[in-house]
Amino acid sequence: MNTRIDDFLRTNGFDEHTRDSGRLLAGFAAEMAAGLAGEPSSLPMIPAYLSVDRPVPADKPVIVLDAGGTNLRVGVVQFDAAGTPHISRFSRHKMPGATAPISADDFFNTLADLLMPVVDAAETIGFCFSYPAEITPDGDGRLLRWSKQIQAPEVEGRMVGAEVVQRLAARGHKRRITVLNDTVAALLAGKSAGMARRYSTYAGYILGTGTNTAYVAPNSAIGKLKGLDPNGHMIINIESGGFGLAPRSRLDEIFDATTLDPGTYAFEKMISGGYLGGLGLTVIKAAASEGILSEAVGAAIQGWCTLENKDLDDFCDNPFIATGPFAALPLTDDDRRAIQALGGAVYRRAAWLAAVNLASVILAGDGGHDPLYPVCVNVDGSTFYRTKSVEFRSRLEAHLRKILEPRGVSYELVGVEDAPVIGAAVAGLTR
Repeated sequence: MNTRIDDFLRTNGFDEHTRDSGRLLAGFAAEMAAGLAGEPSSLPMIPAYLSVDRPVPADKPVIVLDAGGTNLRVGVVQFDAAGTPHISRFSRHKMPGATAPISADDFFNTLADLLMPVVDAAETIGFCFSYPAEITPDGDGRLLRWSKQIQAPEVEGRMVGAEVVQRLAARGHKRRITVLNDTVAALLAGKSAGMARRYSTYAGYILGTGTNTAYVAPNSAIGKLKGLDPNGHMIINIESGGFGLAPRSRLDEIFDATTLDPGTYAFEKMISGGYLGGLGLTVIKAAASEGILSEAVGAAIQGWCTLENKDLDDFCDNPFIATGPFAALPLTDDDRRAIQALGGAVYRRAAWLAAVNLASVILAGDGGHDPLYPVCVNVDGSTFYRTKSVEFRSRLEAHLRKILEPRGVSYELVGVEDAPVIGAAVAGLTR
């Protein structure tokens, strides 16, 4: 690599040789412990009021409602004795409020309308609700605020499960509902895989547009909740995108100031697909200002306001790609080498940070000490599975092995299809 680029990356905190996994692991452990104790922490450690202690019943149907992004999915799920899910009566819909404003009453009536074709299938409903919500001990969720541009402000502050149950009851159908978020659903989807394979514990990991992790904590470690069975366990939604102790660079801070929510979710902005393109553009612009790119290319890129993660990843994977914004630039081979090196540094750091995050969660679950019973980690998200440059997934997994193998921890990364639907089904059946 060009010495000037090496020096630039070292000066700006993207040098691979100065990374301290042990220190970052300790930071995660400390913040997780503080969050569980109810002390100040960048990790809120939100109790899901769900456990993996109960077996998933076979051949029993459950209704599933999956609300995430701008889409809504409804169906019926039933597991066979081997843990294989069978989905039936499945339908997709636009999320109410995704295309036009809607009142709270119309919002919940729409959900009830969409459930009516399957309401006869089961007595219980698993509701994966992938928006910021406070989960309550009775398995409901209070919407804190909308994300993903949903236009239903009257719903904020409402108990989403109870509202749906009330409207179904008014139509003559008494049903029980369990609300959970997508990361907890990812963990529970792994639980369904464990019906055929024995695991010591479970974790859920999402690395897509955003990022988050969930794991199973012993009740005895959850100091902020009183009266729990000390021998029991509970799933914890870590909200790891907000982790505040990762080593940030000057360029991270510059990029953060350009986002819609500066000062929040600092870790997510270092590793997730919704931000890697913008962070990469910040790095490339800074390098251009130091003369690392040719004058014409540097001037052109300085005029860019945005860069999609896919476009940066595609170029770093193939610097001669004929599509995307880079294809329109008068690139020299030195420009191609420089941009590939700069973007690659962003992805290499993200792979390392993501691996330390995941290792911290696996270690916190205190499982996998017997290779016969590894930790099951269900991984979901496009950034993990689709990032092509720097052999991202392989690099992340190599970092993970380097951390966990010397500690004698066995684990298995699985990818359960339709994880939000499957996890919601497990929640509805086992609560």
